[in-house]
Amino acid sequence: MKNYQSKQRAQRGFTLMELLAVIVIIGVLAATIGSRFLGQTEGAKAGVAKAEMSQMVQALDLFKLEIGRYPSSQEGLESLIKNPGSLPNWNGPYLRKDNIKDPWTNDYKYTTPGPSNTPFELKSLGADGKEGGEGSNADITKG
Repeated sequence: MKNYQSKQRAQRGFTLMELLAVIVIIGVLAATIGSRFLGQTEGAKAGVAKAEMSQMVQALDLFKLEIGRYPSSQEGLESLIKNPGSLPNWNGPYLRKDNIKDPWTNDYKYTTPGPSNTPFELKSLGADGKEGGEGSNADITKG
């Protein structure tokens, strides 16, 4: 008789409270792991933006070497991909990328002259696409 009761108890399965406890634990773990992964993804996007901007700076320097000046703000970064007009010394494209967007799919901002007597400023507005911000929303600038 004792053997029959222990077999019956073992075959009953989990109670509703046990299942809810397991679901809550899995949810907490998923949220913790997910937030860490999301933070790493945003950090990786910032790293990609910095690397792409470094390539753009090199392309801008090559443009200046061949043309004798940096592209105007009006010509913009597009002038690194196709001749903005009748520039006789233009030997581009200087960038292989024909879509000049940051990892958050916002356009990179290019202005010349840049602040504080720099020849230009190249900027990504970060995840929020707005000036300023902190963390993944922080602006990334070169120039």
